[in-house]
Amino acid sequence: MTHDLQYREYIEASLQCMNACNYCYVSSLKEYELASLRDCIRLVRECADICMFTADSLSRGTIFAKEIMELCAKACEACVAECSKHEHDHCQKCAEACRRMIELSCLHTV
Repeated sequence: MTHDLQYREYIEASLQCMNACNYCYVSSLKEYELASLRDCIRLVRECADICMFTADSLSRGTIFAKEIMELCAKACEACVAECSKHEHDHCQKCAEACRRMIELSCLHTV
């Protein structure tokens, strides 16, 4: 099985998570209580970057797949913890996408 087929679901989920994080990032910057979202804004931006790096690396067949997926799961865990503190729809959708990444990480890194 080629690496792109082996990790297809994970790559697609990484890109979906990146998009959810980016949407949360932009939406959070528009919120009235910006100061209360400071940690959220920082974490979703970092998580989006890591998810993009993960998708790129896996699509190229990196030899560090396990380690990169573990890092992605850690970033997603931090993002879930922060976004879950906020009731905004964009935060909840971001947390949901991150939870999906964590689930997939558990399946692939065992």
